[in-house]
Amino acid sequence: MSISDLAAAIAARKDADPQDSWTAALLARGPEKVAEKFGEEAIEAIIEAVKGDRARLTAEAADVVYHLLVMCAARGVTLADIEAELARRAGTSGHAEKAAR
Repeated sequence: MSISDLAAAIAARKDADPQDSWTAALLARGPEKVAEKFGEEAIEAIIEAVKGDRARLTAEAADVVYHLLVMCAARGVTLADIEAELARRAGTSGHAEKAAR
């Protein structure tokens, strides 16, 4: 599944019955709880990165991407919005981009 496919699946499940969809259940908890869950998943990925377990890091990274997109969906930010921001930054050095913020 591509990130675009994942984003589309999240959007499609946004209004689903929380009993039938983990995504809908997460979103029903509200943006703050969704953000908390993203933070938990990010910490788990960090732990696996430090341990150096490639397979576990891969699994946790997938969880982070999923929960990032759910968190963004909870606040109305789409993958297209994120891609547009990345496109805006393209060709700009990371140092210059950070200094411009």
